[in-house]
This record gives sequence, structure tokens and C-alpha cells, in this order.
Amino acid sequence: MSGHHGHDHSHGHVHTNNKKILLISFLIIGIFMIVEIIGGFVSNSLALLSDGLHMFSDTISLGVALLAFIYAEKNATKSKTFGYKRFEILAALFNGVTLFIIGIVIIVEAIGRFFNPEDVKSTEMFVISVIGLIVNIIVALFMFKGGDTSNNINMRGAFLHVMGDLLGSVGAIIAAILIWTLNLTIADPIASIIVSILIIKSSLGITKSSLNILMEGTPTDINMNEVISTITEENEIENVHDCHIWTISNEMNALSCHAVVPSDMSVKQCENLLNKLEHKLQHLNIQHMTIQLETNNHKHDSDTLCSANDIQKSHHHHHAHSH
Repeated sequence: MSGHHGHDHSHGHVHTNNKKILLISFLIIGIFMIVEIIGGFVSNSLALLSDGLHMFSDTISLGVALLAFIYAEKNATKSKTFGYKRFEILAALFNGVTLFIIGIVIIVEAIGRFFNPEDVKSTEMFVISVIGLIVNIIVALFMFKGGDTSNNINMRGAFLHVMGDLLGSVGAIIAAILIWTLNLTIADPIASIIVSILIIKSSLGITKSSLNILMEGTPTDINMNEVISTITEENEIENVHDCHIWTISNEMNALSCHAVVPSDMSVKQCENLLNKLEHKLQHLNIQHMTIQLETNNHKHDSDTLCSANDIQKSHHHHHAHSH
């Protein structure tokens, strides 16, 4: 068991690290977002304003990721509940929808500016967007170096947001330089449209994946047919029906199905079969499974029914042994 403890410890370390990084990033970006939005109004630059609003949505996602981590730590003892996990998904959906609206609003405003160009104070715009770029680079490096951006969907989302901001700042800098040198006021609405397209693109991705999870859709990284054939390739299993696969949250997929087996199977054979299936399905990225074994003449009568309501129990037992 001691080895197990050590493993847990290192995992906890990454967790608190993620949290610390998110907290600092949240504060830096939150403060700068306010600067950039005010700057957008002062310099009358739509590009700065759109970048600032994109940062606003980042601040939301960083805040949510942070809340989720804190809540996860609080509820570590009741690790079987999915409560906070679903909260992350809801927050992602909220964020996706807000982003989409922000993107559309800015595009509409930018189109208006093509027809009646407005003067933009390029110096203020330049200074603020350069500071914005520096802030984003610092936060991005900070997250990439210290956080778990490859595995945790929350950290990855937050990191992608920061990268999007970084591009937005670059767009505003280029626009400011063009306005300053060539007096191309049209560069401002163009830059803001580019940022908006980025915003809308990311919003559609977030909205689509969070909706799929909330609608209990089959996870995108799982091939239903492959799963069913993996179950049916066991000799004892005649066929499989009522198969459902859904996502509880990041890195947690669940499956439930009915499998028809010969009526003379013993409980021991059932157990062995289920253990075997569980191992195979874990390789296919399914972490929770409930398989109901039944016979051909199944009328839900108790004596022919040998069901595994929750293999997690036996799995847990099995897990403790292997250490």
C-alpha cells in the first residue's frame, strides 16, 4: 500500500500546482482585462475592446477551473459523487454561449465601422496592446511550465484561451501600427473581426462538446461498435443490447448494457467474465461499467439472473490486492 500512497502524493502535488497557477493567472488576467476594456473605450479601438472581452471570457473560465479544483479538493472524501464535475461542464457551456454572443456583437459593430470609419487613438491602443501581449506571454509560459495542460481538460481549455488572447493582442498591435503609420483606420475593425472569428470558433467547440456531455451523447473518443464487438467476442456472450455509453466528466466515461449468457453459468463464471470485460473496456477508455447478465428466457426472474450492479466494488477489492 505504501507505493499507492506515494503515487497519490505526487498526484496531489500536480493538483495544488494547477490550482496555484490558475489562481495567479486568474488575478493577472482579471486585472488586465479591466485595463484593456477601459483602454478600448478611451482609445475608441474596437480591436482592443474585443480582445478585452475575450479576456473577460478567459477570466470566467479560469475562475471556473479554479472553483472546480477547490471544490474537488473539498469533496475528495466523497470521491464517488460527480457533482462538481458536472459543474465544470455547465460552466463551459455558459462560457461557450457568452463567447458566441460577444463574437457576434463585435462583428456587427465592426461592419458598422467599415461604413463610417471612426478615429482611433493609435498610441494608447499600441501601448495597451503591447502590455496585453506581455501579460499573456507571461501567463501562457507560466501555465505551460507548471500546469498539467496536456491531460486536464480544464487546464487545457484555460491555456487555449490564453493563447487566443495572445493572438488578439498581436492583432491589436498590428492594427495600431497600421493606423499610426498609414492612417489605415480600417485596420481596427479588421483586427476585431479576426479576433471575433477566433472567439466564435472556440465558442462553438466548447458549446458542442459540453452539450454532447450534458445530453449524455456517446463520447467523441469512443467507438461504440468497437466496444460492442469487444464485449461480444467473449465466448459466453450471445448478444448485447441496451448499450449506453456517456461521459460523466473529463476522463470519466461510463457504460451500461445487458448481455445475454447461457443459463447454466455459475456466479463464479459470471464474476470472471465481468472482471475480464472490465479490463478490456478500461483499455477502450471506459472507467465505469454496469453490465447486466441475463439468459435468453429472461423475464426478470431472479433465479436466472446473475447481474453485476456495480463492479466498482469488486474492482476496488481487486485493486487493493494488486498493491
